[in-house]
Amino acid sequence: MDEHDERDTTMTGVDVGRLDDQQLMKELETIHRTRHDTLLYGSSDALRAHNDRMAELEGEYLRRNPRRMVAAGRTREGARERRSGESVTPRS
Repeated sequence: MDEHDERDTTMTGVDVGRLDDQQLMKELETIHRTRHDTLLYGSSDALRAHNDRMAELEGEYLRRNPRRMVAAGRTREGARERRSGESVTPRS
């Protein structure tokens, strides 16, 4: 295949590496807001494109923020504590 042949490729937005932090957050907010409707009403191709773009954006966010704050309640241990009635506090 010719290196400029774009068959079987889709344009899903700006390369995530070119987005600044503010743009990345805006893209993440938008894609998460539209997720439910895409799942319920989008075509298979639309859902596949949405999945691919969301994975790119989330992967880039995690790459840039490897030490992001993780709420204890969002871990398995925290969920077990929540079920047992103990309080859960965020940890970093």
